[in-house]
Amino acid sequence: MPGLKGSFFIAVLAGATAVMGWAAYQRFAHPPLPRAVPMKLLADGVWVSEQIGPAQLPLLQQDRFAAVVDLRPDGEVAGQPSSSDMADAAARAGLAFSYAPVPHGVIPDQAVSALQKALASQPRPLLLYCRSGRRAARTWALAEASRAGGLDAEAIKRAVLAAGQPVDDLGPDIHARIAARPTPG
Repeated sequence: MPGLKGSFFIAVLAGATAVMGWAAYQRFAHPPLPRAVPMKLLADGVWVSEQIGPAQLPLLQQDRFAAVVDLRPDGEVAGQPSSSDMADAAARAGLAFSYAPVPHGVIPDQAVSALQKALASQPRPLLLYCRSGRRAARTWALAEASRAGGLDAEAIKRAVLAAGQPVDDLGPDIHARIAARPTPG
């Protein structure tokens, strides 16, 4: 019977090793839900939140974020951190940073283009933010609708709604941008 006990021990050890290996893979291959800032997932590797400050950027880096995109225009309200302050803090935290300001009201084409460039050039996962998350999520919807190979209209709308933001009024713009998408390749 000594061989049976040894085999049992090896099987238990192998099982424990497999479980720990799977847990390590899950931790590094699939980042946990962020804890630094209340945020929502829009699409693979793209998250959205309300205004964040310089002190939260190291926490985002700890949550394995790679980049931040500021969609809030400088000077919108007193006391908000400037884009240059956020860029400096992001650099200190080891995060890439882009500034793509979006004014209140109708989202201008140049803001959509600026966000498209940031999304194409920045590493993932990344966080988009503005004052409430609304402009960030809605500008993402238009950028995604314009992207060759992007999500379909219903998937874009579901993502924005799941992030807690309204999107119905953007339906015609989303469909028009999808119809005008360049073909992938």
